[in-house]
Amino acid sequence: MERIFCILIGYIFGMFQTAYIYGRVKGIDIRKHGSGNSGTTNALRTLGKKAGAVVLIVDILKCMLAIFICEFIFGRSNPEMLYLFKIYAAAGAILGHNFPFYLGFKGGKGIAATGGLILSFHPWFIPVGVGLFVGSIFITHYVSLGSLLVYVGFITQMLFLGQRGFFEMSNAHLTEMYLITVLLAVMAFYKHRENIGRLLNGTERKTYIIKKNKPD
Repeated sequence: MERIFCILIGYIFGMFQTAYIYGRVKGIDIRKHGSGNSGTTNALRTLGKKAGAVVLIVDILKCMLAIFICEFIFGRSNPEMLYLFKIYAAAGAILGHNFPFYLGFKGGKGIAATGGLILSFHPWFIPVGVGLFVGSIFITHYVSLGSLLVYVGFITQMLFLGQRGFFEMSNAHLTEMYLITVLLAVMAFYKHRENIGRLLNGTERKTYIIKKNKPD
């Protein structure tokens, strides 16, 4: 039952579509501009750096808040399942962000919300996640590549630490946590399937943090 509540709490927070709301304040439906995605990158390219920063921060925070609430409600009475609750809350937030029912299930790709998961999961995951994302963007200028590398790094760390008893969880709970994480990664790769195709054929659009991005 706790798992279901964690997903529901996460989904409620995840449905706060920052890019869509910001765009509406500016008089546009961001889903009809640029890539049509209701996320940080499209907000940056369509509405500018300020919008991109606001969307990024709020989308990170909404996942973190969902995790903290679930940790507060369920984690203290079930400390051995704390990290599992975090994953379920984050999964709900990412699902809510990607598939908000009130917008016809058309949202973002869940990477900023995943950033909230990494920042809230355990401090050891932060340097690797931030390093992979920021480093790859500054080197290649491909946001999509950095986004996918974040999941590769997260899964690798989780498996490495989990198999060494870092989380102090039973094997059954560890396996469950691994499965949810893999499913989130699969969803992220699926949402980026067009980006992956463009990366492979060399037509993926680059994003420059310092330089001004040209509008679509």
